[in-house]
Amino acid sequence: MAAVTAVCPICGGTGWKIIERGGLSGAEPCACAGEARAEALKDASGIPPNYALASLDNFKIPQDNPIARTGLGTVLMQVRSFVREFPAPERPGLLLVGDTGTGKTHLAVAALKAVIEKGHQGLFYDYQNLLDRIRSSYDKTSGSSDREAYRMAMDVEVLLLDDLGSHRVTEWVEDTVTSIVTYRCNHKKPLIVTTNLSPDDSGPVAYTTPGGAEVHRKTLTEVIGARARSRLFEMCRVVRMPAVEDYRMRRAR
Repeated sequence: MAAVTAVCPICGGTGWKIIERGGLSGAEPCACAGEARAEALKDASGIPPNYALASLDNFKIPQDNPIARTGLGTVLMQVRSFVREFPAPERPGLLLVGDTGTGKTHLAVAALKAVIEKGHQGLFYDYQNLLDRIRSSYDKTSGSSDREAYRMAMDVEVLLLDDLGSHRVTEWVEDTVTSIVTYRCNHKKPLIVTTNLSPDDSGPVAYTTPGGAEVHRKTLTEVIGARARSRLFEMCRVVRMPAVEDYRMRRAR
């Protein structure tokens, strides 16, 4: 049996509704047209199925840990503020930094979806996948579709770059990231970024895990270069995630 498509009862599916003003009839866009556009933009955004339901409303904040509750509550307010004020003229981007499993990707995707619902075009890219696709475009046997990745990363209205820095550092990687970030910054194109790297410029960060293991975390400058790091801080609000238990484990409970 063929699926039945719902038709708007106000405009009958035309996208326009008839209005009366001062005894004269006219037409204006129906609300369903905006809803349909937002849905189409969301379908084309490349958001992974694993985050299809991610929203700011269902971001899980632990209630049994006062420190984590306060820290994540503050982070959530900062992301809500970013969405509410989008696009902010001075800092139109958002940089979420913190350890693995703190909920950065959930919040980034939720912010992207909220921005899309406001009518803006957005695109999700996993950092390593984006670099792999761009690199493949230099292979003569590659199809033209591979070359679209670099162009889209440059030109899409809002770009979400997830897990920035999760790639072996090479001169090519640094140059590619710098060109994308610099172009978007110069043209005031919003960028939403998540990263596990330290945003500080004071050198590698060393810390001890609850199990007693010492971990050395590289900085953004080491991995993407000083110019790209500077541009990110110039165009983005920086939101630092608190040290909390793995967000995926909390969601699974």
